[in-house]
Amino acid sequence: MEPVFTTPRRYTVEEYFALEEVSEQRHLYYRGEVFAMSGGLGVHNLTVLNCVMSLRNALRGKGCRVYAENIRLAVREGELYTYPDVMVTCHPDDSPDKIMMHHPVLIIEVLSPGTESHDRIWKFSRYTQLASLQHYLLVSADKWLVEWYRREPSGVWSFTPLAGQDEAVTIPELGISLPLAELYTELDIQPQLDKP
Repeated sequence: MEPVFTTPRRYTVEEYFALEEVSEQRHLYYRGEVFAMSGGLGVHNLTVLNCVMSLRNALRGKGCRVYAENIRLAVREGELYTYPDVMVTCHPDDSPDKIMMHHPVLIIEVLSPGTESHDRIWKFSRYTQLASLQHYLLVSADKWLVEWYRREPSGVWSFTPLAGQDEAVTIPELGISLPLAELYTELDIQPQLDKP
């Protein structure tokens, strides 16, 4: 018997927005296809909350806002909409009374085994198309490691891995420093000691 291949259903952007209004689950939209986004484990959720708390404390009074998981991001209008784990926007058009943001300066994705390669490769290549984005952090949820990508003035993305107990992500444009000790507080994850 020959296998039967079915074409996935295509949604208009309007149908996708209507689906999101009534759905209990979040969905990624990409070129007409809709993909359910999996929920994270407790450690994923705690890591997201640690990132949000550290950012909110650091950004207090600076005119920027921190959003987590349930706020949609328009990466490319009409083509790609998703829900980053954490994002920071300082743009006046990204007001708190909206459910969708357009101008993040910082995006954080918390890595889990099922989404790591997707966050590291697929999402990163699309997020870099956002003119406003200056920083992309990949925060591991199973080891003490933050991978920091930042857009240099030349437009090239540089990479800095951070794994030390006393290290921090220092972002001069926002006037903030995010110590790794805060991002991993109350998690059962310890920094790896150097081995001979």
